[in-house]
Amino acid sequence: MCYVYVMCGILGLLLHDPIADAAPEICEGLSLLQHRGQDACGVVTCGPKGRFYQCKANGMVRDIFDSNSISRLIGGMGVGHVRYPTAGSFNNAEAQPFYVNSPYGIVFAHNGNLINTDELMRFMDASAHRHINTASDSELLLNIFANNLQQTGKFRINEDDIFTAIGGMMEQCKGAYACVAMIAGFGIIAFRDPNGIRPVGMGVRKTSTGNDYLFASESVVADASGFGEWEDVKPGIKSMSCDLVSSRFVVGEAVIITRSSLSRRQVAKTSTFAPDIFEYVYFARPDSVLDGISVYRSRMAMGDALAEKVRAVLEENQIEVDVVIPVPDTSRVAALNLAQKLKLPYREGFIKNRYVGRTFIMPGQQMRKKNVRRKLNAMALEFVDKVVLLVDDSIVRGTTSKEIIQMAKDVGAKKVIVASCAPPIRYPNVYGIDMPSRSELVAHGRTTEEIATAIGADLVIFQSLPDLEESVRSLNSSITTFDCSVFTGKYVTGDVTEEYLQLLEDLRADNMRTKAALNGMVGLGTSTVERQEKPVVVSAGNPMNGSDDTVGLHNTWKATH
Repeated sequence: MCYVYVMCGILGLLLHDPIADAAPEICEGLSLLQHRGQDACGVVTCGPKGRFYQCKANGMVRDIFDSNSISRLIGGMGVGHVRYPTAGSFNNAEAQPFYVNSPYGIVFAHNGNLINTDELMRFMDASAHRHINTASDSELLLNIFANNLQQTGKFRINEDDIFTAIGGMMEQCKGAYACVAMIAGFGIIAFRDPNGIRPVGMGVRKTSTGNDYLFASESVVADASGFGEWEDVKPGIKSMSCDLVSSRFVVGEAVIITRSSLSRRQVAKTSTFAPDIFEYVYFARPDSVLDGISVYRSRMAMGDALAEKVRAVLEENQIEVDVVIPVPDTSRVAALNLAQKLKLPYREGFIKNRYVGRTFIMPGQQMRKKNVRRKLNAMALEFVDKVVLLVDDSIVRGTTSKEIIQMAKDVGAKKVIVASCAPPIRYPNVYGIDMPSRSELVAHGRTTEEIATAIGADLVIFQSLPDLEESVRSLNSSITTFDCSVFTGKYVTGDVTEEYLQLLEDLRADNMRTKAALNGMVGLGTSTVERQEKPVVVSAGNPMNGSDDTVGLHNTWKATH
């Protein structure tokens, strides 16, 4: 089975008015999370008598959800998902949310990645006797939850049953997961892994008849949709139940919302709270607040800290910089603060074509290279005969950096120095970010000088890890630990061995070589015995075996297109 990481955005909405349709607002919210996924999107709503309505396909939110598609999504509660491109993703079945009809009808959207999928797949085969139709760890996570819920044997379940099922799932599943689920005719659910690696939070909108509730990966969705009292999943309280009033999440907590009540409970043992620091460096929108930390302010602090490092390195190398230029868009905030602190001119030297997607999350190295020059245009007047300090949020594969540096030199830059707001990324991410192979990371096994040579820079300056952590922590001192595994190789959940990493890299390499062949596979040829004898790695969010999306819910995308 193939392995691919994926970054996603998740959203759940419950309107107090059961007659109103949630789909228009869900689609609007997904458009605000589009930066977290530009390859595929999906929405499932729940209408009268607990019937689900689904529309999902490969493509941008604006392209998939036109007025015709939205009109077919009936019901006052629903779940949405966006996912970005990954190697080998081919068909509409690879879009979330996922669905199982038993027990009770469950819809599920997931952001993150599990690291013990081999063990879980054995359990599915040998004990649960549940068929996993795709190579998606999201489907696997859903079926673990569904199997636990089915153990109640009840005709109708209650909140206690759901909390117990989620608690059991958290004991079984290792890795990162932020999830939103919906049970037919019951309500919506949100939970986060015990370490809080991936973000999810909740907002409330008061109406004349009652409260509407929103779950989303980032607070910007709540801001734009008129929801207030935003709260992130975080540690600190005991279990409680209330009549739809605001309260706080805890790490390892599940939250269940129906039209008559809100219940929450800590269902996992207390663990080290370690949100992924790369959310602040790159992924999250600057106007979002995650775990009480403004992404915008954290990037300002990164720029201030980086300025001191840059000052020291420039003095040591006796270099005078003429101008500071950001690499659009994520690094702008940090670059401006750095320029102000160093009292250097700040200029916008690259103009971005906003109709070309993010190159870091585009499938295939050649595609990324080709798209850099389509994406950015260097203005010669800001580069000619100048020593330029380019500020970037991070350097991952180095492909984009190399092309940008060459563009700057092509239009006349005398020297190009690169300053990165993040330390060198030398290790793969196993928690849901598309950095699967160490060989693809330009910093892996290289010194700073060798990195500069590899990307064609005259000098590269990296933020130190302590400075990066302090830049983010300074805005919320209660967070003592971040997941920094891409910089350190130390994984907060443990159990990430060299053998595991090598297996992932081998499977990714195999996938790239056989992508065309996989396009025609249906994934039904692996017996139970074969599954038990071979290591099984399931991808984050992506069915990779060409499964047919007619299995499960009717997809209205096919009816309208």
